[in-house]
Amino acid sequence: MFSLKQNCWFIRKVVAWRASASIAWSVLLLPLTTAIFLILSRFSLFHPFQWISDCTSLLTASSTIFSLVILCAVVLITGFFNLEFYTLVPSIPCSRVALLGTVLHPQQCIHSLVYSSMGMLVMWCASVIIGGRYSTLGTHCRLGESGEVMTCLNEYHLFLLLSGAFMGYSHSFLGVVQNMYFVSFPPIQQYKYPQFKGCLPMVLKCSVIQSLFSARNFAALYFFFGYMPKAWISNTLNLPLDGSIQPLDSLAGLADISLFYHLVISGTFLYFTWYLSVLLFRIYATEAHTFPVQSTFIEEADQCLPKVLTEKVVLPMKFLALQDLALLSQHSLSRRQEVFSLSQPGGHPHNWNAVSRECLSLLSELTQRLVAHHDAVASNGRVKSQSASSDTKTASSSSSVFSGTEDVPGTPRPSIPLRTPGSVFNSSVGGLPSSLTAPFTPDVDSPFSTPSIRRLVGSQGARSPWFGSVQSPHIMRRGPKLWSASTESQTKESPPPSPASAPTPSAANQKPSFLSQWLQNRKEQVKSFLSKRVLVVYLFNKLPEASSQALFADSQSHIWALQGLSHLVAASFTEDQFGVVQTTLPNILSSLIILLEAVERHFKLPHASSKPVRSICSMGDSTYKTLRFALRAALKTAIYKITTTFGEHLNAVNISMDHRKRLQQFLEFKE
Repeated sequence: MFSLKQNCWFIRKVVAWRASASIAWSVLLLPLTTAIFLILSRFSLFHPFQWISDCTSLLTASSTIFSLVILCAVVLITGFFNLEFYTLVPSIPCSRVALLGTVLHPQQCIHSLVYSSMGMLVMWCASVIIGGRYSTLGTHCRLGESGEVMTCLNEYHLFLLLSGAFMGYSHSFLGVVQNMYFVSFPPIQQYKYPQFKGCLPMVLKCSVIQSLFSARNFAALYFFFGYMPKAWISNTLNLPLDGSIQPLDSLAGLADISLFYHLVISGTFLYFTWYLSVLLFRIYATEAHTFPVQSTFIEEADQCLPKVLTEKVVLPMKFLALQDLALLSQHSLSRRQEVFSLSQPGGHPHNWNAVSRECLSLLSELTQRLVAHHDAVASNGRVKSQSASSDTKTASSSSSVFSGTEDVPGTPRPSIPLRTPGSVFNSSVGGLPSSLTAPFTPDVDSPFSTPSIRRLVGSQGARSPWFGSVQSPHIMRRGPKLWSASTESQTKESPPPSPASAPTPSAANQKPSFLSQWLQNRKEQVKSFLSKRVLVVYLFNKLPEASSQALFADSQSHIWALQGLSHLVAASFTEDQFGVVQTTLPNILSSLIILLEAVERHFKLPHASSKPVRSICSMGDSTYKTLRFALRAALKTAIYKITTTFGEHLNAVNISMDHRKRLQQFLEFKE
């Protein structure tokens, strides 16, 4: 998301410098964390003076300094990946197979490979710092009865290296599963140092917990499959195994308390180094940025707030602009006056028009998205209700298995009509396309049509009044209200065909070829077979709350738009000298009421109002799971902010009767 490849002044002047500052602080804090790791790894309860003297000498040793240089390179690569992979809108897979596809994506595979390599480097540095039996890959040993001294494979060093690769892959994998690359803005703005100090205990706790889990999982994995890399490295490097030492792929070898302690300490150091880089990047990336409302120079016109709010490509700039709008609407009187000011010459409220237009456009897009999703859910329910009782279970299980991911409609543009069943069921019963029957007649040849619908369509014989073209003009008035023809289909609609143009019974009764019918039967058998397999159903079933979370994934921008718009409208009651806000007040109130109705209707759907379960401590940001609740609260707060400020004066605003009744509920504090 924060890619340097984007040719934008904001990326070059703001984001790049913030990322560089976060990386610089990560490098500066690295000697301190390395020194703490060295002290803890060399801890000796019974020899405290020797412990202190050894730590003091090792802090300035050449091996420690060389390890520190390698760790600095790892931190630089981590900061680069933070800059390239972080996003402001989380990616929410709606099924387990979609999540599996994300994990197996080539870009993610490269990311996992790089982090596994960096994990091995960090663990190599940790083994050098710990010293003793972990220092080198080869160690001296005596083989056989002859007692010949040879260089054997040091399994303790190999164990730490492989654990580093495992922890690196775990970090990359959890970055996808837990949305660790999602940057959320804190609800309360703080200075960087208090924010860092407050989050530091959480980072340390997450590092320890994740290290314990990774150590447990790796120990179990090494117990079953540890002999494979050990034998391969021994044969490749010609390093024989030392038979006098208990192998680590056994219960006796893994029961070593000292080994487990050093593994957990090293894993904590590894995770803490990466998590600290993540925390610093989040703090710098979400720092508030002040945009000028209007500029004196033409060269700086693109950097003004009304212009930046319309940005579609550089998402960080748009989010920070909306955050700045919410902050200025609440705390800056002078900047609010600039928003309400008129242009000279001409006397036009260009600043207010641009700000209000963009905020209303965001709210309108969210409203259309919610309406489209609700219509899609309702249309699916309509098709299922037509199925016979004997085929309901088969059809529903088959459709749920092969759906893959939830069909969450994207944000539709005003010029693009909403998706209707006419775009899915686009063939008439008689074989000829008809603009009247297309939105209401399913395609019997589609692989996704159920057997019950085929029987319903197939039972319409030549003597049926439904055969061929529509004979009665009342059929459109009796159609389901949940299905509406699109704007494009209405403009291109042709008059109904005459009875003379209806297909003949011989053409209508023409049977498909044997090959197509055989392929269709085989396809149905495969679908029915796979829909009964537990593993397939588990992978392809839709996750309960994923569709609702995906709809509100970018709702932080809408929350800021609601806050900025409502506070500006409320402030205009006493600060707007020219009355520029009053001209758009009816549109603002209507948009808020319509969005509130769409949100309330969405919360009546299954799994939409259920709150997610709290997970264990992790660096993955899960605030996106509760954005729909925050949006609903912000929407009601925005309406209350306007109604409590204007009071009974809102009765003079020209809005519809339905919206006026709903607004009266807020005036009487009944919502």
